[in-house]
Amino acid sequence: MSSVSMTVNGKSVSADVEDRTLLVDFIRGNAGLTGTHVGCDTSQCGACLVLMNGRAVKSCTMLAAQADGAEVVTIEGVASGDQLHPVQAAFRDNHGLQCGFCTPGMIISAVDMINRCGPGLDEATIRHELDGNICRCTGYHNIVKAIKAAADEMSGTAAAAE
Repeated sequence: MSSVSMTVNGKSVSADVEDRTLLVDFIRGNAGLTGTHVGCDTSQCGACLVLMNGRAVKSCTMLAAQADGAEVVTIEGVASGDQLHPVQAAFRDNHGLQCGFCTPGMIISAVDMINRCGPGLDEATIRHELDGNICRCTGYHNIVKAIKAAADEMSGTAAAAE
């Protein structure tokens, strides 16, 4: 057993867990947050993405003990109260989701992508950065469109273009 403590969406979460406990299971079981999904258990689909210390990580292949002391943000923590994060709003406005299973991971990936790459994201970069995120419902067109719109909004180029 290991004692694991981390901050999840601004709240301290601590628990004694088996050494083999995955971060996704800690989030879902100990923090009670079920927006982070388990889609493949092999780090292929991206449904389990969370931000750890500001960077996207696949929580289905990371041990909870590896996140001890970390700051973790899940899909539930991306919005600010009732105010959607610009990426969430862009997914809504651009129809960047269908069944919704991959959406939490796509949004976390997009937040990370925009934070790392900044303004000026083009379609080719977005598509390349989405490698490792699988959506079985769409052709990714509206997902890419949503991420581009969010990047433009967050950098202020959307308002400048109008």
